[in-house]
Amino acid sequence: MNGLQLHKKLEENSALLIFGILFVSAIGGLVQIVPSLFQESLSTPTPNTRDYSPVELLGRDIYVREGCSVCHSQQIRPLLAEIERYGPYSQAGEFVYDRPFLWGSKRTGPDLHRIGGKYSDIWHRVHLINPRDVVPNSIMPSYPWLVDRDANAAEDIQARLRALQRLGHPYDDETIEAAPVAVQGVKEIDALIAYLQMLGTGHDASALDAHGAGH
Repeated sequence: MNGLQLHKKLEENSALLIFGILFVSAIGGLVQIVPSLFQESLSTPTPNTRDYSPVELLGRDIYVREGCSVCHSQQIRPLLAEIERYGPYSQAGEFVYDRPFLWGSKRTGPDLHRIGGKYSDIWHRVHLINPRDVVPNSIMPSYPWLVDRDANAAEDIQARLRALQRLGHPYDDETIEAAPVAVQGVKEIDALIAYLQMLGTGHDASALDAHGAGH
């Protein structure tokens, strides 16, 4: 059977055509996924990268719940324009404790991967309650309800930490046992600010400098 006959047979048999499409798509997916499973840099944290504290972990959950990743990316590309605007480009090892990744792809607002330590906690609090109080032209919505809600009102922080521990995150039993006390009385806005202040603080400056020197 020559190529023309095979192509005609595929067009005439919808089931065979669907199978062919899925087969080719599967090959393409494997070509992209399999190499990443053996790439050490994707599973090795940078020297300054650590797991999230119980409060930061709750803040990350609030960040996901409120859809912050829809408008804000967390992925600075190694392009001069991005580095000048946002700071050092993102490294794979900084994301090993992120489940799921919150890289995002749309920047209605600025990238937040280097937001940690850039502004004070008070600035973030004012910004979340009413963004226009600190950025007059901001189109970001306000989140005043975060001030009144308890961060752990409907979640078992210990169960979440144990689940991450089973997945390989370096939480010890002492941290897990102390977690309820650590999050007691914490409001959602404080947890979210704690998460934001941790973003981008795990980058390896020496590796970035070495990479830049090599170019």
